[in-house]
This record gives sequence, structure tokens and C-alpha cells, in this order.
Amino acid sequence: MKTVRMEDATLEVCVADAQQERVILTRNGDPFALLVGVAGMDEEQIRLSASPEFWKLIEDSRRPKIISREELERRLDPVP
Repeated sequence: MKTVRMEDATLEVCVADAQQERVILTRNGDPFALLVGVAGMDEEQIRLSASPEFWKLIEDSRRPKIISREELERRLDPVP
């Protein structure tokens, strides 16, 4: 991650740098903006990457599914 003072920033350089790494812009030493490059991404990818609902869905899908021993035995027991 690169930090650039607003006084030293040029749009062209910051955008170019943001394609390689995130760029934090500071004013009076305090961060006030974050630039993230999106070259090579389509609009859907950009929208999804900024969606908390999407990331919650991904997190939930990666969570291991746990069932009780009783439920496991019930599922494995052949139905007569």
C-alpha cells in the first residue's frame, strides 16, 4: 500500500499506481481517500467487490455445514 500526500498527488500518477497497489491519499497527515485500481475488471466484478451482501453470501457458503451425530446416523440408517 502506498501513501501519497494530497499536496504531492497528481491524478495521472495516482491512478497508474493504483493499478499495482492501493493508494492512500492524505491531507495534513490524515488519510481521506483510498484509490483502488480496477483495470481488467468488468462492471459486475467491481459492483460485487464493493457489496457487503455479496461477501456475506461468500462467507456463509464457506462456513462448514455441521450436523449432529443423531442427524448423521439418521441419514446413514437405511430406511426399511
